[in-house]
Amino acid sequence: MYEPRSFLDKFFLVIKGLCMGAANKVPGVSGGIVAFVGGFYVEFIYSLQKINLKAFRLLINGRFTSFYRYVNGTFLSLLIFGMLVSYFSVSRILDYFLEQKELFVWAAFFGMILGSIYYIAKDFKHWNKKTISAGLIGLVVGISISFLSPAKENDNLFFIFICGIISVSGMTLPGLSGSFILILLGNYVLLLVDSVNALYDTFAEMFRGDFGFVNNQARLNTLKILAVFTAGSATGLVSLSHILSFVLKQYKHSTTATIIGFITGSLGVVWPWKKTIYRTDHMGQVFLDSNNKAIIMNYERYLPEFGDSETWWALFFIFFGIIILLALDWYGKIRKNAV
Repeated sequence: MYEPRSFLDKFFLVIKGLCMGAANKVPGVSGGIVAFVGGFYVEFIYSLQKINLKAFRLLINGRFTSFYRYVNGTFLSLLIFGMLVSYFSVSRILDYFLEQKELFVWAAFFGMILGSIYYIAKDFKHWNKKTISAGLIGLVVGISISFLSPAKENDNLFFIFICGIISVSGMTLPGLSGSFILILLGNYVLLLVDSVNALYDTFAEMFRGDFGFVNNQARLNTLKILAVFTAGSATGLVSLSHILSFVLKQYKHSTTATIIGFITGSLGVVWPWKKTIYRTDHMGQVFLDSNNKAIIMNYERYLPEFGDSETWWALFFIFFGIIILLALDWYGKIRKNAV
């Protein structure tokens, strides 16, 4: 049973949800890292693991209060609320900065991930042959994913459901970016741009009393795709949490070492100095999505030029990202000592 939370604790849970939602939408950044560094990763996994047959029996029998307590409802509802708000607010602001100041955004995330590696590794005192091997495996897998080539867009509903299961891994596995996985699967624009914007536009129209979207077949198809994707994500979130809770209980040290290696390997995905490769036809014409944005295929990485002022600004944002994580570490120690 979890202890009652203060108003401040609940407020910060929503903020953490906002951060997780924003991180999940950015290719290369994992919402799981936010959970890990924020100190609520284990509670997040174990709370999701409580969504099982016993929980459904409580729900079916009308024991809603017991169900809410059993699944750690306060924690999950506030966190998920923060994520949902993020998808329609923070993530849109992030999209703007990625478009206007892409290098600096990637640099800040790169610094935050560097800081998270330090944050996780500094207290890990269990290095041996087994954990070193696990860490190396995580490192190799993380690096390998960084250099995979993406597939083409596919709106088959079964494939969309599978995309949901796979993409949600970014929330449960620190270092594995669900949005980057969607780029590799070819469906990032369809599922995290077009579908989310379609839902946003639909809610905006309904709020104005305009229900004309019911006659818009393209909009309805996009909303259907989003519904299937959401169902797949929910299925993946619950099933992965059961697997991870077992792994964390049985192989805690090896799992932590693998996560450290994986996050380190994922640095290649968020390397700030890269050229965006867009999808083009045989004539070199760039394909656009429904919002007239160029469709990203992958990234071509290069080394920085230190004679360029932008490079020094990027280095500043890398250090800024590291400082954010160090500040979180400091804040965590202050709260721990206060308790």
